[in-house]
Amino acid sequence: MELNKYLDVAPEVKKAIEEGKPVVALESTIISHGMPYPKNVETALNVEKVIRDNGAIPATIAIIGGRLKAGLSKEEIEYLGKTGQKVTKVSRRDLPVIVSKKMDGATTVATTMIIAAMAGIKVFATGGIGGVHRGAETTMDISADLEELAQTPVLVVCAGAKAILDLGLTLEYLETKGVPVIGYGTEELPAFYTRKSGFKVDYRLDTPEEVAAAFVAKRELGMAGGMLLTNPIPEQYAMDYDTINKAIDQAIKESVEQGVKGKATTPFLLARVVELTGGDSLESNIQLVYNNAKVASQTAVEISKMN
Repeated sequence: MELNKYLDVAPEVKKAIEEGKPVVALESTIISHGMPYPKNVETALNVEKVIRDNGAIPATIAIIGGRLKAGLSKEEIEYLGKTGQKVTKVSRRDLPVIVSKKMDGATTVATTMIIAAMAGIKVFATGGIGGVHRGAETTMDISADLEELAQTPVLVVCAGAKAILDLGLTLEYLETKGVPVIGYGTEELPAFYTRKSGFKVDYRLDTPEEVAAAFVAKRELGMAGGMLLTNPIPEQYAMDYDTINKAIDQAIKESVEQGVKGKATTPFLLARVVELTGGDSLESNIQLVYNNAKVASQTAVEISKMN
């Protein structure tokens, strides 16, 4: 495989890919923009441990000095965590400039998918994906994550779309783009902090083997794009549906009043929800990421057996 000239694959990750062993990609926006230091670094290292404990190799993805990195050292994770929001949040449109100017970048779901696919990594675990924002019928605010799912062949394991979004429109958009939305052991789309949303997924699959088989079939059919596995937050960490929605509504109202727009919207809303819930939503966020890493690793193990 000829690697992109801007891409650095960590030796351990490169070896695993070459040997057909399971690898799971992780994003870096959660490190720099998702949590305060040192909680972000601690969480990032714990997620990597969860992946190892479940039989796969972790590949945290970021951009450092203009180099696309598939697999970070502890020092690099620490650097991103300490630098925090000074690191540019990078989606697909930002990549050419960030790379050419040799800047640092924290990768969103979309960019993590791009770099994972470039490196030959098939599975990616995240918290929640971006989607269609509430009020998008007038603002046209739709996350690039959805377009990436439509064209990049990576299985994304998440706890549903972020609860601050319009979940119904997000599902409609994914249907239009031909992206299968699978519920892991559920027929209802999980809504990040909660296990319920009132919306149905396309299919329910109950085991890593079933998910792996569906993903392998999609690739062997020669179909473009990825697949979305929505994995509900574990029961004991799920938040009360009404409590979280009240906090989200309040945060959205404040973002409109303060004129928050574009890529600043999601970090503002998530941070405000943490404040409004007294920190409960941060703990839920961490636990759902661990849970997604576990399911992603188990699925990656099954995919590697099939190839």
